[in-house]
Amino acid sequence: MATLLTHALAGAALADCKSPHRQLTRWWIMAALCSMLPDIDVIGFGFGIHYGDLWGHRGMTHSLLFAAVVGFTAALFSGDAGKKPVTGLWLFLITASHGVLDAMTNGGLGVAFFSPFDRHRYFFPFRPIAVSPIGPHGIVSSHMAHILGTEVLWVWAPMALAWMMVRGLQNFAARRSEAGTASAAEE
Repeated sequence: MATLLTHALAGAALADCKSPHRQLTRWWIMAALCSMLPDIDVIGFGFGIHYGDLWGHRGMTHSLLFAAVVGFTAALFSGDAGKKPVTGLWLFLITASHGVLDAMTNGGLGVAFFSPFDRHRYFFPFRPIAVSPIGPHGIVSSHMAHILGTEVLWVWAPMALAWMMVRGLQNFAARRSEAGTASAAEE
């Protein structure tokens, strides 16, 4: 899996692209939680659930169905009156981003995107992200430095670039809209 930090950062960046001009704290927290939630499946190890089981790691909780249920359920509590379908779609995408990042790692069994209908686990052909260990062991180590290095290179930097482009386009559109409103008022 990618680190929880990277999942949370991806969720917050996606959330900010949807709503850059409003009070973001609650929205960012909701997005970060949705993006990290699929890894709740690791508690199953303590109950005898095996990695490759339906409810094992990267199984059902990493599926698109789970992302849809989480996203649209979380939208009900988002406070976006009248915008819940759009918010639900964004939270679905944010939750699904977890599996996408995990499918880009170089370890594990893959991601069961289509569970429970298809339990096959998938990886993307391009897998540049070093897999993060499950659990607290190895958090402070040279291996973790390597893992974070691959995440900075292959996730954080492209995400920052994409975020800057989206923000630039949003600011350009806002300035254009303001200029159009100002010229209409002058006429």
